[in-house]
Amino acid sequence: MKRDRDWLNWERDGSDWPFRDASRFVEVAGYRWHVQDLGSRTAPCVLLIHGTGAASFSWRNVVPLLENRFRLIVPDLPCHGFTQPTASPDLSLEGMTTSIRSLMNELAFQPLTIIGHSAGAVIGVSLVSAAQKSMKHGRHSHRVLGINGALKPIRGNRVLSPMAKALFANPLSASMFSLLAKSTPLGQNLLAATGSPIDTLGEEIYRRLLGSAGHVRGALGMMASWDLTRLNAMLRRLPTPLDLFAAEDDPMVPATSSKRAAGLAPHGSLTLTPTGGHLVHECHAEVVVGWIETIVSNGHSNGADAA
Repeated sequence: MKRDRDWLNWERDGSDWPFRDASRFVEVAGYRWHVQDLGSRTAPCVLLIHGTGAASFSWRNVVPLLENRFRLIVPDLPCHGFTQPTASPDLSLEGMTTSIRSLMNELAFQPLTIIGHSAGAVIGVSLVSAAQKSMKHGRHSHRVLGINGALKPIRGNRVLSPMAKALFANPLSASMFSLLAKSTPLGQNLLAATGSPIDTLGEEIYRRLLGSAGHVRGALGMMASWDLTRLNAMLRRLPTPLDLFAAEDDPMVPATSSKRAAGLAPHGSLTLTPTGGHLVHECHAEVVVGWIETIVSNGHSNGADAA
């Protein structure tokens, strides 16, 4: 999968990356990870997980509002952004969960809270579920927070998954997509489809990512490899609180997905906001961070269902 010219180059493409000074590269579990480490080492630990097709920069407007209270670890997911494979990647949910746990062990980082956007919320649930299976005793993350969480098997997945697998299997597909993203309005059209009015820097970096064949293949690989048939069972057995935040105008992941997941989890809660679209944490960061701080300060699910 790895050809250097297909991937972003840190010196060339990362010069304006938000919080560049907090970035480091860690080689473990078959990847050279790009990870950002912010905040005090003695503060409560929070893991921020972006969604499919994004990267750590997706949290650029959230980080400044949280780093004075928390230690934040913000990685690029496998085969996303500047995280590149050093071996054949396993982009299944289980494979990504295992590799992120290895990264956390390497960093000696035990998050008390996991905050995930879209597919990142699913990874958060999977991380807690995997920890529950592997430890009879010990400390789990205290809670999972999901923002516009993609917490429901996608309708039509029997069609979409084989399509993604076919595209993923053909390296030319990702190369062609990235070429189109660079030379046509495709990238801007995809951003418009999120329903979120994000800032100029965000738009520029998303276009840069979409112009990287390696990054595009990483996103396709996730779509091709994920199987969410056991997600409902994971939600029902989730030992920690699951607090969800959803924009009612999200055109990509309906808020009903979060409502359903909050109902399945034993300690689920849902907060709705009327606007913001799929990238609500990027365009309405203050609102999202206000919700995060309320949840973490309360220390328990409050069952709220409206913002």
